[in-house]
Amino acid sequence: MNLFSVWLYLAPPILGGVIGYFTNDIAIKMLFRPYKPVYVGGRRLPFTPGLIPSNQDRLAQRVSGAIMGSLLTPTELQKLTAKLLETERVQAAIEWLLRLALEQIQKDDQQRTVKIVASILHDLLGQSLPRLIKVLARREDFLEAQLNQIFDRVLLDLQLTSPQADQLAGWLLDIVVPPDVMRQGIVDFLTDRNIQLIDEGFREKTSGTYWLVANLFGVRNALIRLRTYFLDEREASNALLAELIRTLSIRVRLREWLQNFSLQNLPVATVRQLRKTMRDTIRTYVQTAGESLMSELSDSIDWQKVAVIVLNRLQNSEAFNEALNPVSLELALVLERYIERDLEAIVAQIIPILNLEQVIIDRVMDTAPRDLENAIQGIVKSELQGIVNLGGILGVVVGLLQTLFLLMTR
Repeated sequence: MNLFSVWLYLAPPILGGVIGYFTNDIAIKMLFRPYKPVYVGGRRLPFTPGLIPSNQDRLAQRVSGAIMGSLLTPTELQKLTAKLLETERVQAAIEWLLRLALEQIQKDDQQRTVKIVASILHDLLGQSLPRLIKVLARREDFLEAQLNQIFDRVLLDLQLTSPQADQLAGWLLDIVVPPDVMRQGIVDFLTDRNIQLIDEGFREKTSGTYWLVANLFGVRNALIRLRTYFLDEREASNALLAELIRTLSIRVRLREWLQNFSLQNLPVATVRQLRKTMRDTIRTYVQTAGESLMSELSDSIDWQKVAVIVLNRLQNSEAFNEALNPVSLELALVLERYIERDLEAIVAQIIPILNLEQVIIDRVMDTAPRDLENAIQGIVKSELQGIVNLGGILGVVVGLLQTLFLLMTR
């Protein structure tokens, strides 16, 4: 057997293996390459671009349909949502948001935050609260327990000290009823009719020596002269009344009476009536003028300064920081109850909003063919290499069969 005969028998398996190996390798590469169409003489060569780049839109549609049809079904999305929104995760997220908001307030120059808080306080205390109180004041038991408690604990036990009683007595005698006011009051009281009634009553109810004086002289002329004197001699009558006040120690007596005065000394029925009167008076006032009063009071307050005080207090409040955890837990529990009830409806509303099918299609379409090839190669590189190797093995086997056929025909 010469060299030519040996090569004649070895050539088929060798050539078959080489052809099978490289044919499969070329076929696999033609799935992705060339990435762009190739033109010769103005005509596009067949199989350019590769199979996957030329059909990338259909591939995107198929991938999207496969994922949404079997992987991201509404049921699976509900399970993923429920797992994502577990109480612990939701609580941690809410607490993080609350702490982030607190840190933002602390880092901020507070101008915008102060304006927002001031606006909220002004609306709450200047508009919403007055209307609410006006509506509540229509009820018979409006602040009944609170006003009764104030009356019983404050007003019922209230008793003036000696300096307070002296100051109040001086204010009454010097400002409320000074001698000139007292003189004018006596003049207004001593009308002709009142003088007549006093004179008749004095005559009828006196006896003994007083009866004789009343019937012989009466008090009519004396009261008329007193009224005339008070009208004609204003300065002298004022001085006379002031002297009488000093002589009779009216201020001392009034101070002692005010100092010793207490609601506890009054009869129980009177105290109860006073308490009811106070409550009814406050309720009536709130109904008629409470809203305007609170609105005017709110307008007179500098809410900017109040907001600054509130924010500074919140920033340095340990109780507020400690309350973040329980508050976030309560909010998480509320959200959990809502999710358990309406999770299916929520997911049904989220799916159209997310438009996952179009998102998947867009991502596949936006992926460059080279990146798509690298991704697929990274996933099934060993499998694709196995196909190439298998092509080479099949080529060798076919070549061996051809060699065997040659041997048999010789």
